Amino acid sequence: MTDENISDSQPIAEPTESFADALRAFESSHAHHAEPGSRQLQGTVVSLSAGQVFLDIGYKMEGVLPRAAFENNAEGVRRGDVFPVSITGRNEEGYYDLSRFKVAQPRDWSALERAFADKVAVAGTVTAVVKGGLSVDVGVRAFLPASRSGARESAELEALVGQQITCRITKLDVTDEDVVVDRRVVLEEQARGLLAQRRAALQEGDTVTGTVRTLMPYGAFVDIGGETGGLDGLLHVSDIARTRIAKPDDVLAVGQQITVRILKIDPDTGKISLGLKQLQPEPWDTAAERYLPGARVSGAVTRLTDFGAFVELEPGLEGMIHISEMSWTRKVRHPSDLLKVGDRVDAIILSVRPPAQSEPGRIALGLKQTLADPWLEAQRNFPAGSQIEGPVTRLMAFGAFVEIAEGVEGLVHISEITAGRRLNHPSEVLRAGQRVQALVLAIDVEKRQIKLSMKQLIPTGLDEYIAEHKTGDTVSGRVVALGGAHLEVELGEGIRAHGRVATAPAAQVAPSAATQSSQSAGKPDLSQLSSILKARWKGSAPAPSAKPEPLAEGQVRSFRITTLDADKKTIEVEIA
Repeated sequence: MTDENISDSQPIAEPTESFADALRAFESSHAHHAEPGSRQLQGTVVSLSAGQVFLDIGYKMEGVLPRAAFENNAEGVRRGDVFPVSITGRNEEGYYDLSRFKVAQPRDWSALERAFADKVAVAGTVTAVVKGGLSVDVGVRAFLPASRSGARESAELEALVGQQITCRITKLDVTDEDVVVDRRVVLEEQARGLLAQRRAALQEGDTVTGTVRTLMPYGAFVDIGGETGGLDGLLHVSDIARTRIAKPDDVLAVGQQITVRILKIDPDTGKISLGLKQLQPEPWDTAAERYLPGARVSGAVTRLTDFGAFVELEPGLEGMIHISEMSWTRKVRHPSDLLKVGDRVDAIILSVRPPAQSEPGRIALGLKQTLADPWLEAQRNFPAGSQIEGPVTRLMAFGAFVEIAEGVEGLVHISEITAGRRLNHPSEVLRAGQRVQALVLAIDVEKRQIKLSMKQLIPTGLDEYIAEHKTGDTVSGRVVALGGAHLEVELGEGIRAHGRVATAPAAQVAPSAATQSSQSAGKPDLSQLSSILKARWKGSAPAPSAKPEPLAEGQVRSFRITTLDADKKTIEVEIA
């Protein structure tokens, strides 16, 4: 009808159809566009909700995809983004159900044959549970084996009745009208596709949320695949916490959700390395400001090495006590001599060196600095010439160590242990733990050495002899050595004196009867020497002979004491 045929007097007829009828007529006129799965469409994101993404596909109604169909749960999807989609049906709200995979909706056997030959997924509706699987309407009746349905339990299988699914034709016999479909293979392909998209979207340095799937001695496998799952990364035990942990299950549990950082993605193997401690503050950033040299700190011993002990000052921050900084007095051969793992100790910060390039940070600690140095008082408390008493701590081949104060030891050399005998080893007269007295001979604070003598505190025959005589006394002795103007005289057992030989004849005295007898025989007769010396040491020297004879070794003569030195333990004499 044209405008010319319409009279001005004739009213325009009111439409008799409802809006719903008009909408159905419009969709019917556009059926070739909206037929589910007929072709791949381009969908433009128009909005996002908490669980869905809405896309404009060029039809009256919009299409909808679950957020899980996008990588990272559609966190990176924005309005205006375009994605290829296929229509799989309509939902209860009238929106088109979409798929990001190409899906066909066959209407006849020729369409089924094309989908089967091209291995294109088809859309179908589950109509019933039958023996061994499900009956699916894909334009014709098809059979879906239960093992290929993707359902794990019978309840899940029954829940599929009435649902629209995507599947692939695995068997097509037109003559017998026998069609077998597989839903599981499509689900697996979709999962792999989403996994590949998810993996491609990940970058080193990203922070992601995952679920602990498996715990091993060396680390934890974390599923970071989102709702689809299947994408694992390794969280090594060394990257779980800044503090040292023995095994992952000390801090993690299977099924636990954690937030981690992607440390590395191997381009060849696709392996993903994760880190948990990297999301925690780095203690070294402010360590130099918080730990100053000279400050006193406390911590637990975490491990021992041959060269020192490591002490945890805070999670992720350790200091080391070198073996040389453990004791003022003891020679520590191994840290285990003083410490064990788990001990809580106080220490002094000696130095702090923050990390630089490839060099790790270091904090040097001192254990001995927390205690007073006993050697600082040793020189004042134990000067040379003082007498000490203490237990024997160690016996060595060269002498015995004696503790004279807590942390301070002195050495009694083997030659200074006893004067009465020659020792091959200190154990011949001493034992560990035995308390002894000794004389301090010398002290060297810098070398931390104290020389002691035990024998010099033991009274000897020489001490008694000096105590019983005085300068000017006339005594008897035997000449044991004569050299030029010097002579050595034995005044008693183990008692020696030194003197000078006078050259004047008056210095010569007559020999005794024993001397004359020995000289007549050509050599000294010493058979009666002991009795003669004992008598003469008491002061009863024989009367001098009228005829003095020359001085010779072996003679017993009278001598006058000219010097007695008790401190130096020396005696000097001259011929009487």
